[in-house]
Amino acid sequence: MRIRATVAAVCGALALSAFVAPGAHATGSTGSDGEPYELDLTFSSVKINNGKPIVVGISKKVVAPVTYSIRHAASVDINADDFRMEIGLYRGSFDNKDDVMFDGEPTCTETSSTTATCKSVIDLTPGDNLRFNGNATTWWAWGVAVALNGVDSDSDGGDWSKVGRVYQDIPTTTVKLQRASRLTVNAAPEPVKKGRTVTVTGKLSRANWEDLQYHGYTGQSVQLQFRKKGSDTYTTVKTVKTDSVGNLKTTTTATVDGYFRYSFAGTKTTPAVKTAGDFVDVR
Repeated sequence: MRIRATVAAVCGALALSAFVAPGAHATGSTGSDGEPYELDLTFSSVKINNGKPIVVGISKKVVAPVTYSIRHAASVDINADDFRMEIGLYRGSFDNKDDVMFDGEPTCTETSSTTATCKSVIDLTPGDNLRFNGNATTWWAWGVAVALNGVDSDSDGGDWSKVGRVYQDIPTTTVKLQRASRLTVNAAPEPVKKGRTVTVTGKLSRANWEDLQYHGYTGQSVQLQFRKKGSDTYTTVKTVKTDSVGNLKTTTTATVDGYFRYSFAGTKTTPAVKTAGDFVDVR
């Protein structure tokens, strides 16, 4: 079964917004009768991106899966052409949202006459619904369902008391949106004599959704790690901080052949990242 859902744009006029706010009817509903009633439908087991942070760069659209269950009264026809349902994300507070975004059309499988499991996706595109770096934060989930029950949503004189709606906060479901990170490393000179100094440089940068470029991530602690040739294990040599443009530079003493890498543990807004090892031949 497929349930028809409308597509809502971030900061735009939501297709269901006319029904979700207390006391609201529909766009252009002056002169209409009644208030929508509380639809007997609840959302549960909502999961966004399999519970993992959503990491977005500067150009590629990221498609995050959404799964959830619904329970409804037998009188609610979720197969009706004018039944609409969406899972949304918001930041800020439920009653005073700073920003919102919604999933697309869900596909639902009925598990009984009153229950169903559903899946959909939320598209996140830098420069489109991700335009501000402040969007890199924790978002909360909410669910919206509307049963028009034959009422013409474009009419100015419909009986809105026949329309059912539910507007459910789901505070137990959150997801982090993060700005993609990049990290480089270069160990020199190579080869190097044993006991001499090895200089290890690199740069930590992250996506900027406002100008669609990568910029240095300043003042961040990054670990310099070393793996001896023939070993599978890296050990931390020292911790280095990025400078005012995200650059890394430090020195260490050459002892044996091996690989140097930088490793960044990540922050709330930026995911962890590590480089491949850069081999140094010690002679």
